[in-house]
Amino acid sequence: MMRDPEKDRNKIPAAPLRPAGIGLRGKHYEDILEQNPHIGFIEVHPENYFGGGRHRHYLGKARELYPLSLHAVGLSLGSDQPVDRDHLKKFRELIDIYEPFQISDHVSWSASGNAHLHDLLPLPYTAETLGRLCDNIERTQEFFGRKILIENPSSYIAYAIDEMSEWEFINEAARRTGCHILLDVNNIYVQSFNHGIDARQYIDGINAAKVREIHLAGHTEREFDDGKLLVDTHNRPVRPEVWDLYGYAVARLGPVPTLIEWDGDIPDLSVLVGESDRAQEIIDKVGTAAHAAE
Repeated sequence: MMRDPEKDRNKIPAAPLRPAGIGLRGKHYEDILEQNPHIGFIEVHPENYFGGGRHRHYLGKARELYPLSLHAVGLSLGSDQPVDRDHLKKFRELIDIYEPFQISDHVSWSASGNAHLHDLLPLPYTAETLGRLCDNIERTQEFFGRKILIENPSSYIAYAIDEMSEWEFINEAARRTGCHILLDVNNIYVQSFNHGIDARQYIDGINAAKVREIHLAGHTEREFDDGKLLVDTHNRPVRPEVWDLYGYAVARLGPVPTLIEWDGDIPDLSVLVGESDRAQEIIDKVGTAAHAAE
């Protein structure tokens, strides 16, 4: 698995043959090695592996079994400052060691000056913000020597100064920088409820040629004095209405690698594999047929 990173940094491993995968979490390190479930790939947050030790040991063992995607939460691509170079160095070390078939982060911000916030905060969708985001995407891609994916966020406020829709903003970032898109279908559903947008219009509006991965997760309903809000908590099964929206997305996008995210109240590995199997069934039924008909 080791290679010379300077000799062939642009050599990118092929996408998985089976599109549906799961997020690998510490609770399942031993289980995934012992059970070797029939999944297409695994995905981890690289920030959890910067320190080495036990986590890297198990990631290396799991990487021998499955293709890997690295999904970052700390690049803060939308910040009004350059991406942190030390963070990029640590991230690239993992890329060189584990050879992920793709790498990604979010259309959001989480750092300002010396402050690093434990949340993925939303951006105003303006030309000025778009320029800053694109600058950081380009810095990241130049440092890594390859394209990244950017994920659509979940959010709980909207800006009155928005100049374009979220999908137009993401499409334009991908067009300017050449990056690809990670389409989180649960986030689209959360946005549709919280902000009153049409989820299917969002999927129709996204540049299908740029989508390289889909995320699915469970969300939570929170009741407040002035109404209800959906929160992207990643701590429960995918909701039926999100599965329906996923089927619609797959019919348009084809058999895109799809990940089940589960970050809180983590169940047995078999539950995640079951969710992955359901995604694979939809891909086999809907996505492959749609792709073949093109």
